[in-house]
Amino acid sequence: MKNKEETILQSFTLGIDYPVIFSRNIFAPSNPVLLDVIARREPGRRHSAAVVIDSGVAAAWPGLGEAMDGYFRAHGDRLRLAAKPMIVDGGERCKAGGDEVVRLQRWMLDAKLDRQSVLIAIGGGALLDMSGYSAATFHRGIRLVRLPSTVLAQNDAGIGVKNGINSFGLKNLIGSFAAPFGVIADFDFLDTLEDRDRRAGLAEAVKVGLIRDSEFFGWLEENAHALALFSRNETETMIKRCAELHLAHIAGGGDPFEHGSARPLDFGHWAAHKLESMSDYRLRHGEAVAMGIALDTLYSGEIGLLGAIQQQRILSLLERLGFVLWDELLQAPEDRALLIRGLDEFREHLGGELMLTLLADIGRSVEVSKVDLIKLERALELLSPQAPA
Repeated sequence: MKNKEETILQSFTLGIDYPVIFSRNIFAPSNPVLLDVIARREPGRRHSAAVVIDSGVAAAWPGLGEAMDGYFRAHGDRLRLAAKPMIVDGGERCKAGGDEVVRLQRWMLDAKLDRQSVLIAIGGGALLDMSGYSAATFHRGIRLVRLPSTVLAQNDAGIGVKNGINSFGLKNLIGSFAAPFGVIADFDFLDTLEDRDRRAGLAEAVKVGLIRDSEFFGWLEENAHALALFSRNETETMIKRCAELHLAHIAGGGDPFEHGSARPLDFGHWAAHKLESMSDYRLRHGEAVAMGIALDTLYSGEIGLLGAIQQQRILSLLERLGFVLWDELLQAPEDRALLIRGLDEFREHLGGELMLTLLADIGRSVEVSKVDLIKLERALELLSPQAPA
C-alpha cells in the first residue's frame, strides 16, 4: 500500500493590542496609570513586577527609586516589587554582544519572575531594545511595560514591536518582534535630558513627516525655533503626533513584523546605522538619522524624484533644529566609500533584496530596488561643507 501524502495547514490570527499613554509624574501614588496598565487584563490579582533602569536616568533622577518604592507600597494590595531595581548602562553599550541580556535574565531568574510577571524598563531606546529582547526570550516571553525616557524613545523607538541587540559588528542583528504589554511616556523624564538627547529625537519626527504627513512636516517648519529651544508645549505636541504616525504605520502598513523588503520607516536609516558604527557610537542615533535623511534627500534629487525647493526645505529644517549634517569621519574618500558599502549590509538585513525608501515629495515616499552609486556619491559630495553652493 502506497503512502498518501497529506498536508495539514495550520492557521491562526493573533490579536495584539497595547496602550501607549502620555502622562506626568507616574510614580505619584495618586496617579493610577502604571497600576492600570499592569493590571489591565487581570484587575483582581496581585501582580509581581521588577524594574530595570537606564543608568543615565538613575543618575539624573536620584529620587526615582524612593518614588517607585512609595508607589508600590501605596498599591501593595495589587502590586509587588519582586527585587531591588537593576541599573544598566544605557546607550549602545548595553546592546553590545549580549552580555547585558544574560545578566538581566539571570537577575530576573533570581527574582523568581514567571510568565505572569511584569518587567518594567525605564530608559532610552537602546535600553528598551535590550530589555525587550531579554523579556521576549525569558520563559519564552514575559510581559514588558516600557517607560521611555528620551524624546526618541517616546516618539519612535519605545512604542513599536521591535527589540534587539547588536552583534558581529552589525546593529540589531539579533532580536525579536514582540509587542509590549504597555507603554507609558512620562514627560517628566524629558526634563532630565541633555540637549543632545532632546534634539536627537527630533530627527525621527522629521522622518515620519517626510514619508507620511506633509502637514506635520509643515508644522515642524513653523515651530522649528520653539522645538530647537525644547519648548515644553511644542515638544509634547510633536512627540504625540509622531507617535500617532508611527503607530498608524505599524498597524496599517500591512507588514508589522517586516517579513517583506519595504521598510518606509527606515528612511535615512541605512546610512544612519553605518554612521553610528563607523563613529563607534559617538554619534547619537538621531544625529546619524539626520545625516541619513539629508543624504537620501539629496540622492532623491539627483535621480530626479525630488525638486530643488523641497530638498532645500528639508535640509533647512534639519539645520534649524540644530543638526549638523556632515561629520569629520566622512572627510576621506575611503571613509565615504565605507559608508556607501553600508547599502550591502542593509540589503542583507532586509533578506538579500534591496528596497530603499526615497522621496517623491514631502509627505510622499517611494520604494526603489536599485541604486545609482555614482549619483549617490554625488549626493554625498553635495552634503559636504566644501561643496560649491
